[in-house]
Formats: sequence, structure tokens, C-alpha cells
Amino acid sequence: MSSPIRPYRGVSAEDRKAERRAKLLEAGLDLLGTVGYERTTMTAVCAHAKLTERYFYESFRSRDELLLAVVDRVAEEIGERALAALRDTEGDAGAKARAALTAFVDMLTEDPRKGRAAMVESSASASLRGRRHELLRTFARLVVTQAAALYGAAALPSPRDEINALLFVGGLAELLIAWLGGEIEATPADIVDAATHQFATSMHV
Repeated sequence: MSSPIRPYRGVSAEDRKAERRAKLLEAGLDLLGTVGYERTTMTAVCAHAKLTERYFYESFRSRDELLLAVVDRVAEEIGERALAALRDTEGDAGAKARAALTAFVDMLTEDPRKGRAAMVESSASASLRGRRHELLRTFARLVVTQAAALYGAAALPSPRDEINALLFVGGLAELLIAWLGGEIEATPADIVDAATHQFATSMHV
């Protein structure tokens, strides 16, 4: 029989493993969102997290598996914040849409690491590009669902709703990439204004 794994300083083995995984994810976000994909190596992530390679392989099989998890975590936070803003905002469809888009834009502009990781570096490898494509489709479906809830019978019918949602999500992503790269002069409020107008004019009849 194997010996039971005893807690260390009151922390279980599973909790310690979860803490190490969280440190690696945070290190991955910090590096991917600042120095970029090419310099976010497994060695750099381990050094940043102050963990050995043994602990890296405890949670991830490769660098890209870690970075996929980083991008997924940012995407999950975007969805949670946007839906919470929709749920908690009073007013008409325009007010709710503006609140959701503000939550989304604020998150990616207030913490540029997340913006760069989710929007720019997510195109740096084949596996990340594949996930980026999947996430854009996921957010387009979310736009379709929420537009239907906001506009009811006035929401666009299929397939126009999905077509316009993909145009909206893809265009917003490209706008944020240009902003993060310093290619356009705009404030986050300018981006929210433009996105809110685009949503209102493209997602209902």
C-alpha cells in the first residue's frame, strides 16, 4: 500500500499543485503579454514563476499548452465580465450593450498584458491561431444570443445575425490590436463609443 500524502504546513498536495499551476499561468500571462511569444519559453516561465521544470510538467505538457490555458483564462474573464455587466445594468438595449462593451474594453486596456496576449500574441503559433479562431466564433455566438435577448423580435434573423456578429467581433478585435500597437490615436472611451454604435446598427433590423 502506498503511504498517504500528508499536508505540508497545513496545505494539501492538491492545493499546492493548484498554487504552482496558478503561478505558471500568471508567469505565462506576464511574459506573453510583455515580451511576446518567442521569448516566452518554458525556461523563462519557470524562472519567472520561481519553479523548476519538474513542476512545469506537473501541470503542462508543453509551452503551447500553457499559453493556450493563458488565452483561455483571459477569454473566460472577458465573458464573465461582459455578462455580469449585461445582468447588472438597468436601461434599454443600448445601455446594456454599452456596459458590456465597456467591461470588455476596460479589461483589455487597463491590463495591456491581457490585451496583447488575447489579441496579438494569440496569432503567434498554429495552435494559438486555432484557438483564437475558435474563441472568435464563440464570442460571435455570444453576440447573437445576447442580441436576441436585447432586441427580441427586432433581432436579425439567421444567417444575417451570425454574419454580422462575426464582422462585429472580428472588427473589434482588429481595432483593439491597432490600438494596443499604437497605430491609432483613440481613448478606450472612443473604442467603446464606436463598438456600441456598430453593435446597435448591425445586430437588429
